[in-house]
Amino acid sequence: MRRMRANSAAVMALYLMAAIFVLALLAPWFNPNSADTLDWAHAAARPGMQGAHWFGTDRLGRDLFVRTLAGTRMSIVIGLAASFISLAVGVSYGAVAGYVGGRADQVMMRMVEILSGLPLVFFVIFLTVMFGRSEYLLFFSIGAVGWLTMARIVRGQTLSIRKREFIEAAVASGAGTPRIIAKHVIPNVVGPVVVYATLMVPQIILFESFLSFLGLGIQEPGASLGTLVAEGVGEMETAPWILVIPGGVLAVLLLCLNLFGDGLRDALDVKEA
Repeated sequence: MRRMRANSAAVMALYLMAAIFVLALLAPWFNPNSADTLDWAHAAARPGMQGAHWFGTDRLGRDLFVRTLAGTRMSIVIGLAASFISLAVGVSYGAVAGYVGGRADQVMMRMVEILSGLPLVFFVIFLTVMFGRSEYLLFFSIGAVGWLTMARIVRGQTLSIRKREFIEAAVASGAGTPRIIAKHVIPNVVGPVVVYATLMVPQIILFESFLSFLGLGIQEPGASLGTLVAEGVGEMETAPWILVIPGGVLAVLLLCLNLFGDGLRDALDVKEA
């Protein structure tokens, strides 16, 4: 905590990120407009107080303030949900590969290398074509391709601790492999896991925004920051605020998450294997 507080950039990023989270959760309650309300009298209105549209409206008269915060909530939820899936798969896979070792480790890591060489976007497109578009499929597909780096990190950390005295003591006491992995290996790789998780969330948010920009992510009437940016691109010459506002929120959110992740990594002094 002392090291973290000494990093002013990480602390400021944490406060700003917390403010964005609170705004995304609570601010729409203080605005009289909803995300789906069409105000034709103020279509494509500039930011201001007209009709309580503080950030203006889009071409359909939907309040950009409420939709931006709704998109921020959706992007955060996707980032956290997909990160959880990636962590669960990557930590389990990497811990098993690193602890078991030998031929099993070689086969498992060759599979990771093969999957890492595949285009992730094509994998998501394939799942979308096969099973249709849905938010839950988006959570799963992004999480299913985001665990590869985590598996490598956990595997490297496991290789370094599997010959430690407490592991040998657990083996001598008769503990089985599943118990040793769950009770001794995974708890001792929490540091790198936490650090990489903070850096994984902005990567997933950016990837989801890219998919939504291509039309493969969140669909109408839902919204994410990626879909809002995609809508704003078509209006950037006549109504630039439709692009600038959600794009600015996305940039600030990603910057804060990355600065906080870097600060946490420095505070824990974690080095990737």
